[in-house]
Amino acid sequence: MTEPTLRSAHLFTLTLQVDPNFTDVGETPYGRRRIATVTGGTFEGEELRGTVLPAPAGDWLLQRRDGILQLDVRLTLKTDDGHLVYMSYRGMRHGPAWVIEQLNKGEKVDPSQYYFRATPWFETASEKYRFLNRIVCVSTGRREPAGPVYEVFQIL
Repeated sequence: MTEPTLRSAHLFTLTLQVDPNFTDVGETPYGRRRIATVTGGTFEGEELRGTVLPAPAGDWLLQRRDGILQLDVRLTLKTDDGHLVYMSYRGMRHGPAWVIEQLNKGEKVDPSQYYFRATPWFETASEKYRFLNRIVCVSTGRREPAGPVYEVFQIL
């Protein structure tokens, strides 16, 4: 059996702007489903940087009955040199009820007080950034009043 190497390298910081008005689908068999529109953002790292294109971009959120917020996000990144990258990720956020209540009010909370992780995947036709098609990433997140911020790491 080969054990995975759990070394990582910072790929970029992703900062998203999210429309505070979301579509509330309601209580489904899986929990409360909401759909939030990502209106823009930025990403910046050593090898790539640029902007997040607005719609179509969004987060299909599921507030599960066990208190976990499940994320399903789809974005288009445009690098500063004009290349397009499709980015999708699934993740989760949870923590003590008082922390989640503060986050839901849009208040800033120390990210060490809650769990916020995701697994980004990339797809691009760009020769320059084709390495993104062949890597596995994880991210840590924090919720700021304007939207989430993620530190994205490539697993080496």
